[in-house]
Amino acid sequence: MMTVKIDSCSFGTIIINGKKYTDDLIILPDGEILELWWRKKGHQLTMYDLRDLIKTAPEVIVAGTGVFGRMKPDKDLESELAKLSIEFIAASNEEAINIFNDLASEKRIGAGFHLTC
Repeated sequence: MMTVKIDSCSFGTIIINGKKYTDDLIILPDGEILELWWRKKGHQLTMYDLRDLIKTAPEVIVAGTGVFGRMKPDKDLESELAKLSIEFIAASNEEAINIFNDLASEKRIGAGFHLTC
């Protein structure tokens, strides 16, 4: 499966496979990282915001909702993804990193991380 490992995260920074990133990003199931991830409504997460990731047909999408968990998924996002057979997990970054790293060797997984609030 995937060879991506998220090493750590702090306010405004995430380290993936030893490389430091300072902008919100998406991790595709093949390990490609899409930097400069912007959401249409800022701190709200929608299907539209995940469109590039959804196209890759992941089994699971993990959303790192920020260091303090302030990015909020739309209320229908989990059910909309379930219709596409995609499991959705949203958690603050520290918890989301643990989930991502635990599942990365077992599932076709993708993620989006908001690096600040």
